[in-house]
Amino acid sequence: MVGSAIVSDGDQRWSSFATYPITDTLADTGLAPNLAPGGQYFTIFADGHHRQLPRLTGGPFRYKTYAADGLRKSITFATRPMKQAVISPSMLALLYPLSEEVADYPREAFEAHPVGECEKDVRQAFEAGAARVSIDFTEGRPALREDPRNPWTGAGMLPHFIDLISRVLDRVPPEQCVNIGLRTCPGGDRGSVHSADVPYTSLLPSVFRLNAGYSLIQFASEREKDPVLQAIGEHSRDDANGVPQVCFIGVTNFQNPRVESPQEIRDLLVRAARFIPKERLGATDDCGFSPFSIDEKPLHGSLDYARDVAFQKIRNRVEGARMAAESLGV
Repeated sequence: MVGSAIVSDGDQRWSSFATYPITDTLADTGLAPNLAPGGQYFTIFADGHHRQLPRLTGGPFRYKTYAADGLRKSITFATRPMKQAVISPSMLALLYPLSEEVADYPREAFEAHPVGECEKDVRQAFEAGAARVSIDFTEGRPALREDPRNPWTGAGMLPHFIDLISRVLDRVPPEQCVNIGLRTCPGGDRGSVHSADVPYTSLLPSVFRLNAGYSLIQFASEREKDPVLQAIGEHSRDDANGVPQVCFIGVTNFQNPRVESPQEIRDLLVRAARFIPKERLGATDDCGFSPFSIDEKPLHGSLDYARDVAFQKIRNRVEGARMAAESLGV
């Protein structure tokens, strides 16, 4: 329908990209065992609305749903290879209270479980037929925000988040890490973002220390583009434990209903190739079409129109990438 070589189901079966393993709805119905409503805010968006996680009440922590559970249903309809997104262990680490200990379940013991569950999530996705798996790491940028309304963002957690994800990747052989990526963004929900004010250049050096085969980097909505491209070029690696890091930059902004033309997308990718080796450069879409199931898409006016716009943006991204490849000789 859109011409993309690899497709996904857009998390349409889940309450959200972040909570699919632990709850049936964003109203905290159908919670996994040892969880209760009323945990930390995952984030507070620029327009003031927030998304909240459950809180951990005891151990052990286990997923009730894996990404592969949805993939097995979606892949039966696919005519192209599929990519499956999974949530990071660092997001789920926020289930643990920031400044207190859960009885008989110290933080170190707990965090071994999200790491193990994320590894299982990744492995099951590949076993279910995923051609690629991406780990959603949207909490990376807020970890540098220091928002007093949301205390975890000022707790210096980015190095620890990177360590948790690295523990997952270290359990996967390099030949499989080629097809495991990391997605990073400033959020996108109800037409608002949560951390666009945090310089990307503060986050990207840490992201590229991970031995992931590729990165999906929200980029089209960035105001200052060249510093971001320069950071990607400087910090991405030709050899990450035997794996070259491919950098897929966002070329369509799903928060904006305006549809980018293929020519705009081509020009953006050609511009990016001045900073990033063209053999390690790719195109993706910015996040934010529908990461939460209750997003009303207020900037678009209706969900149906937003969906039509999304598909047109993807079509143009595919065509613009083809034009850029032709211009760059790759």
